[in-house]
Amino acid sequence: MRTGLLRSVTTFGGWTLVSRVLGLARDIVLGVVFGPSAATDAFFVAFKIPNFLRRLFAEGAFQQAFVPVLSEARQAGGDAAVRQLFARVSGCLALVLLALTLVAMLGSPGLIRVFAPGFADNAAQLTLAGDLLRLTFPYLLLVALTAAAAAVLNTYESFGPPAFAPVLLNLCLIGAAVWLAPALETGVMALALAVPVAGALQLALQLPFLWKRGLLAWPRPNWQDPRVRRILRLMGPTLFSTSVQQINLLLDTILASFLIVGSISWLYWSDRLMEFPLGVFGIALGTVILPRLSGDYAAAGRERFSATLDWALRVTLIIILPATAGLIVLAEPLLTTLFQYGRFTAMDVEAASWSLMAYGVGLFGFVLVKVLVPGYFSRQDTRGPVRCAISAMLVNMGLSVSLVLLLFGTGVAHAGLALATGIAAWVNAGLLYRGLRRDGVYVPGPGWRVLMTQALIAVAVMMAVLVWPAQQQAFWLEQGVAGRVIALGGLILGGAVAYFGVLFALGLRPQHLREPEGEHG
Repeated sequence: MRTGLLRSVTTFGGWTLVSRVLGLARDIVLGVVFGPSAATDAFFVAFKIPNFLRRLFAEGAFQQAFVPVLSEARQAGGDAAVRQLFARVSGCLALVLLALTLVAMLGSPGLIRVFAPGFADNAAQLTLAGDLLRLTFPYLLLVALTAAAAAVLNTYESFGPPAFAPVLLNLCLIGAAVWLAPALETGVMALALAVPVAGALQLALQLPFLWKRGLLAWPRPNWQDPRVRRILRLMGPTLFSTSVQQINLLLDTILASFLIVGSISWLYWSDRLMEFPLGVFGIALGTVILPRLSGDYAAAGRERFSATLDWALRVTLIIILPATAGLIVLAEPLLTTLFQYGRFTAMDVEAASWSLMAYGVGLFGFVLVKVLVPGYFSRQDTRGPVRCAISAMLVNMGLSVSLVLLLFGTGVAHAGLALATGIAAWVNAGLLYRGLRRDGVYVPGPGWRVLMTQALIAVAVMMAVLVWPAQQQAFWLEQGVAGRVIALGGLILGGAVAYFGVLFALGLRPQHLREPEGEHG
């Protein structure tokens, strides 16, 4: 018996929502306690490096390559085959990442020069970033093993524990900022110490659930296992194709290190708000449909494969279109309400709002990539996404450099980086979609033109409701915390009522977004 797609998305998305809310709380605390500064920029770079690699070895290439092979192993040999494959893959993964961690810790100053070359002009900032990186990098090994355990649980359609794990990272960082940082001479050191602690807790969380299902196994590396070799072959191109967004964001950091102080921090806080809907919905949906698509394809259920993908794209349109519009229209009220306290000034709000609006342009593209890529990897097709990813990355590089040069010295050059990243996401999504259609594995179902018309009319009405109050900057600045939260909550609620009310008036009903028939078979 298979769990319903919508129920799985709701479970994963619900826990991810809790994590993202705590993530916002974390970022508010960091903004109040530390604010945009040279030290904060140094921590964000030191945290971004293992986090970037985490997106590759954990949620990205590894899971995309591991889950389809794991699904095959389960169908062919049951729980015993899954347990054996998990032991061998986790052992190989641990060996590689342990070696990488030791090298990175020894060569941390050199890594900082690569990821933030602009720090080379500030010896104190460069040294601090290198010291922070030695503390944060072990997180990669711990969270990659967590991802291996999560992939096994996801294959059995158990999405709750993996989705809850990031909550622990946010709690650790909040605790470190509030209680440990004041006791240290360099406060951001507390944040770096909290990162590997959170990684250990995330891994420990998964283990009881694996043990309960009889799937827990001690890591035993075996490079000769043909399934391990196949995962490695799939990971090669997958590493690149699933990481384009992260590479683009990393390029933003490299170029931003040459801009005025605070640019990296403004991009960080903007990206965090953009990641909220992306994580709650986009990553949740992509994670849930990957094992489903893998199972459908392995069982030769090609029609169901296409129907599952079509359902995911329809739900994406209805949910992410208003989220995109809301993020752009409400950029300044969001930043003012959440962050403008303590050392986070009105100038920081204005600067960050430019990059948030620019990232918002690409939100729909980012989510589409998360939904479309499983349509390739579930079929163990890694070449198609690589070609799309290369094109998108070249677009991003060209636009990023061009916009930084064009806007250099204006105070909004960092927003040019965000806009280039957003446009590149659209390019990537468009090429992925075209490839699925060309290969004949995805055929859109009937009713798309009507659905798109309904959604566009509804989002236009929603924006008309939000634009004027969102532009009343004096009002937002004059309000206290409670006033801002109430006003922002009222705006979001009003926009949602307007959007879904118009959809209902235009004839859209829940049954029109029903899951594909036979998914419980």
